[in-house]
Amino acid sequence: MDTDVLVMGGLTVLMVIFAFAKSRDLPFRGFQAGFRLLEDVWLPLLLGFCLAGLFEVMISRDMLVKWMGEESGFQGILLGWLTGLLIPGGPYVVFPVAAALFKEGMGVGPLLTFITAKSLLSPIRMFTWEVPFLGWAFVTARTVPSLFLPPIVGIIGQRLFTLFPR
Repeated sequence: MDTDVLVMGGLTVLMVIFAFAKSRDLPFRGFQAGFRLLEDVWLPLLLGFCLAGLFEVMISRDMLVKWMGEESGFQGILLGWLTGLLIPGGPYVVFPVAAALFKEGMGVGPLLTFITAKSLLSPIRMFTWEVPFLGWAFVTARTVPSLFLPPIVGIIGQRLFTLFPR
């Protein structure tokens, strides 16, 4: 069994125990809330996994490793940055796609850059939410420094990743 599954399962069991100690019906209400959330996200999540599977079979492993593998250097960081800025969709799309790309050989640095760029600089989110609610001055002040962070995260994160056992 995967360590991540064990940690999530252990945390869930602990939360159930704490919830039960607080009130006997609290675990049931918590699971109901979780299933309501699942009802809201199952379709985007399913489509995200389908898209990830398509990425996995459509992008050749050799090409991915050449352009964005561990040995791709700053070129991989730049491509991860550009891809993160351009890919549409929220976390339901990005994380299944990121997992598929990582499994196929995308380097840690380019992958960290990709995820960071997507998280910080979504053009769709910027134009539909940030500009209308916060205005151009705020969005510009947030966007300009955010443009430079993804490659820095990718470079530092790639070095840090080597320190952790796999």
